[in-house]
Amino acid sequence: MLTAPYRRISLVEIALGTFVVIGHNVFHIVPNEVPILFAAFWVSFRLRDGGWRLPGLSRPKSWWKALLLAIAAAAVLQLGSEFVIQPLAAHLWRATLPTVLNVSASDWKLALRNLALVWTFAAFGEELSYRGYLLTRAADLGNRSKLAYVAAMLYVAVLFGFGHFFKGPAGVVDSAYSGLVLGGLYLVSGRNLWAPILAHGISDTFAVVVIFMGWAT
Repeated sequence: MLTAPYRRISLVEIALGTFVVIGHNVFHIVPNEVPILFAAFWVSFRLRDGGWRLPGLSRPKSWWKALLLAIAAAAVLQLGSEFVIQPLAAHLWRATLPTVLNVSASDWKLALRNLALVWTFAAFGEELSYRGYLLTRAADLGNRSKLAYVAAMLYVAVLFGFGHFFKGPAGVVDSAYSGLVLGGLYLVSGRNLWAPILAHGISDTFAVVVIFMGWAT
């Protein structure tokens, strides 16, 4: 059972984290949220919990299991986006999903740069920020019960959607869907961050390869 002061501090952290995400992506009044939340992850868990095992930054019990779960989740991400989110976007907003991975079919230097961004800023940075930091601190409010973690996962998935507000309504929905899949994977994997980190990286790597090869329509 977490103490009331502990939970109040977590509430303040969640409020500030939400402000940073919305403030940057919707109102453009604060810097990019990922470096800020990334720094908060390291400081908050070190000072309040003595380390980073609580949010799941520890060696998984089985790397093979983590990798297989990540591959399955990456497939769900890609298939859900292709066959559910994109048709929905076309129907509701007459729009296709935008991408920030502007890689021509011959620009391998840009492709390599994007791969580096995928695995550092997106996979590692966003997963520590959203699933590791915000989701865990949100679960603190409900004493880290199973229901609290599920509610926190749903909240952070919506917040993750607004973290991609620049993509428009279709992009927000698609990113919220990604947040649901990655958050669900985080919980299913025993709240170990390496599974969603790998899934995020694999999914975005697939997108880079598809665009680079000229297969995207």
